[in-house]
Amino acid sequence: MRQATITRTTRETDITVTLNLDGTGRSDCLTGVGFFDHMLDQIAKHALIDLHVRANGDLHIDDHHTVEDTGIALGQALVKALGDKRGIRRYGHFALVMDDAKVEAALDLSARAWFAFEVAFPSQKIGTFDTELVREFFQALSTHGGMTLHIDKVRGLNSHHIAEATFKAVAKALRMAVETDQRAKDALPSTKGAL
Repeated sequence: MRQATITRTTRETDITVTLNLDGTGRSDCLTGVGFFDHMLDQIAKHALIDLHVRANGDLHIDDHHTVEDTGIALGQALVKALGDKRGIRRYGHFALVMDDAKVEAALDLSARAWFAFEVAFPSQKIGTFDTELVREFFQALSTHGGMTLHIDKVRGLNSHHIAEATFKAVAKALRMAVETDQRAKDALPSTKGAL
């Protein structure tokens, strides 16, 4: 079963993430940050994974630690659930449009973290959510998920649409990458013989 639970506790946050890579897109995410919960729901739905997140963070300071540490825990859970990565497709890419916004994501579950983020937001806030935290989340996910991740905004006028297109594009690419390759179910997707 490609499932994992990670609990990560620091002086700033206490986070538990449970995921099932072979789920149906069920989401139950409560971080105390409403817009971020909505974005985590998008990951579950569009990656077709089941995702359960409980986060208690120092929101009296700001949302930064909660968002970043959730990305760390989700990345760690992804690595644990994938195991040796035998049979996965490994690569994923998706160009997603949402009204005015178009965002492209490409990723490689290579165990080599590299992150490129070319997404500018026209506003600093979406409600009370700092748009710069979108980058922080995906940086943490890439680093702790051992993922090469490139995200590029092609166009967009509305910050909410840009952020949501970003989360959905990554989710769709992730779904592609973690899927079992029916032509190579027992093979590691690398000429090195290890990932």
